[in-house]
Amino acid sequence: MDIDVLGALAVQENQVSITPTAPKPRQVLALLALHADRVVPVSALMEELWGTTPPRSARTTLQTYVLQLRELITTALKNDPAGRTAKDVLVTTPGGYLLCGGGGRSDVREFERLAGAGYRCMDAGDFPGAARQLSEALLLWSGTPFADVQAGTQLEMEIKRLDESRLCALDQRIEADLRLGRHREVLAELTVLVNRYRTHESLHAQFMLALHRSGRRGEALSVYQGLRSTLVRELGLEPSAALRRLQRSILMAGPESMATAPDSVTERLAPTS
Repeated sequence: MDIDVLGALAVQENQVSITPTAPKPRQVLALLALHADRVVPVSALMEELWGTTPPRSARTTLQTYVLQLRELITTALKNDPAGRTAKDVLVTTPGGYLLCGGGGRSDVREFERLAGAGYRCMDAGDFPGAARQLSEALLLWSGTPFADVQAGTQLEMEIKRLDESRLCALDQRIEADLRLGRHREVLAELTVLVNRYRTHESLHAQFMLALHRSGRRGEALSVYQGLRSTLVRELGLEPSAALRRLQRSILMAGPESMATAPDSVTERLAPTS
């Protein structure tokens, strides 16, 4: 089974799509596909579909959606070499339902594998390896997770979790690039990111460093002032001590020298929102 959720939802069995077009069955498949090979409780599926106030017919209706998915799976298994049935792929358990991935491809699992390898490279000081692994992980994303699914409460939580995982991988990939001296190469990307994540300190620190190392000291200091104004106005917070130290190091370097600025954002700067 091939599962893609880091963008539009696409699930295939034997290279045949089993992704329904109706909104509610799509929600059911999305949650099952994300947790492939693990039981998804009936309660979680019902909350996804109807929130905290499911109708009296909720269980029966959910069973109907499962039946519709199994009909699509049956078509995909028409010439299955293992002779599986739809109930072998979409399994009913005492507590819920389980979608058997069968050892196939999942973009989420591949992302997690590559990102984990990238983080281990960072910890070992292998910055070329980290940049390569994390870049490959990020290439798996084609947009917002479940972009074409009408998400309920369960999927909304998963979307936020996945987006945070992507942002963490992106932060570390940029950090690796900065360690490798690719300051000018990341400027355009960081320009977009700091406008999107207006209170994310780590991205702003990376942008400051990239600008300074590119000979744009004044702009780097302006980024700090802009972030400080946003933090004070929107959150009532001052920049962290680590960010203030970075600002001072750039200020002390002077316009004629970049020697005293740090080579990288050595302290992890957590986002403030």
